[in-house]
Amino acid sequence: MERFGTLSFGHYGPLGGGRQLTARDSMHQAIDLAQGMDEIGVDGISFRVHHFARQQSSPMPLLAAIAARTRRIEIGTGVIDMRYENPLYLAEEAAAVDLISDGRLALGVSRGSPETVVRGYEAFGYTGSRDPRGADIAREHFATFLRAIDGEGLADGDPASPFGGVAGRAHIEPLSEGLRSRVWWGAGNRESAEWAGRTGVNLMSSTLLTEADGTPFDLLQAQQIDAFRAAWREAGHPGTPRVSVSRSVFPILTAEDAMYFGGAQGGDQIGVIDGMRSTFGKTYAGEPDALVEQLREDAAVQSADTLMLTIPSQLGVDFNLRLVQNFATHVAPALGWRGAPAATRV
Repeated sequence: MERFGTLSFGHYGPLGGGRQLTARDSMHQAIDLAQGMDEIGVDGISFRVHHFARQQSSPMPLLAAIAARTRRIEIGTGVIDMRYENPLYLAEEAAAVDLISDGRLALGVSRGSPETVVRGYEAFGYTGSRDPRGADIAREHFATFLRAIDGEGLADGDPASPFGGVAGRAHIEPLSEGLRSRVWWGAGNRESAEWAGRTGVNLMSSTLLTEADGTPFDLLQAQQIDAFRAAWREAGHPGTPRVSVSRSVFPILTAEDAMYFGGAQGGDQIGVIDGMRSTFGKTYAGEPDALVEQLREDAAVQSADTLMLTIPSQLGVDFNLRLVQNFATHVAPALGWRGAPAATRV
C-alpha cells in the first residue's frame, strides 16, 4: 500500500433526534475535512456521485473549492456516472479543476451504480440505450470524453468568426497536460477491469463485485486486478497503471470508537444488486494490531497501490479526522505507507 485516502458517500438528511444535515452542511464539511486531511498528510479524498439522491451529484464545484483550499492532497470522484454526462462539458470541467489543483485530480468514472430512479439518465436527455442498464451510453460518452481531453479536434472551426476564429477542427479549452493519466475507471467485474486495461486508464475496483461463486471477496478482487494489469500490458500501454480498492476500516482506540464500531466487524456478504448475484466486502473494525494483521492477509489490499477508506461522513469532520489520523498513525505505516501524520511531518 503506497497511498491511502478516503471515499465519502456524502449522505445528508435527517440524523435523528430532530437534527438535520443539509446539502450545504455536507459540502462545507467536505471542504473542512479535506483541509484537515491535507494537513495530516493523507494522500487523497474522493466523493461518491449519485443523482436523484441526497448525495453529491455535481462534484466539480466541490472539488474546485477543495483544490483552492489545499496544497497537496489528491482530489477525486468514485465514481461519476457517465450515463448522465455531457462528455465535452465534463472534459472542460475536469481540465479546469486539474489546472486549479496543479494536477491533483483523480477522476473516477464508470457506468455508475444502481439508481434510486428508473433510467434517470434519460431524464437528463440521454436516450436510445440498447442495454437495460445503459452501459453502452456510458462507454460511448467515455470514449468521447477521452478524445476531448487528449486534444482531438471535435468541431469545425470558423475562420470568419469575430471571436478569434480558427481553421480546421477545434478542440475543447482548456486542456490540462497529463490529465489522461489521472483518469480512473470504476469496475465491478473482471470484464470491465480488462476493458479499462485495454483502454489505458487506471483501475478503481468497486466496493462490490458482480460475481458470487463462493470465492472470498479479496481474492475475487485480486484476480480482477491481475486481469486488468495483464490487459494493460497486452495492449502495449507504457508505464504502470494505478489501482485502488475501497475498504471500511475502523481502528478502535476509544470507548466512542467501540460504541460506534465495536460490532461492525463481519465477513463477506452475498446479495443481489441490479439483478445480479454479487459479493460485498467485509468491514474491518478492531484494535490497530489486529487490523494490520487482517489487512496484510487481504489479497486485494496487498495488490493495489492505493487504499480508500469509506468514511461515515454523517459523523462530522472532527470524528472523521480522528479516524483518519488513527489509521495514519497506528495502521498505515505497518502496511507500507511512507507518509507521516502531521505531528511527525517536518
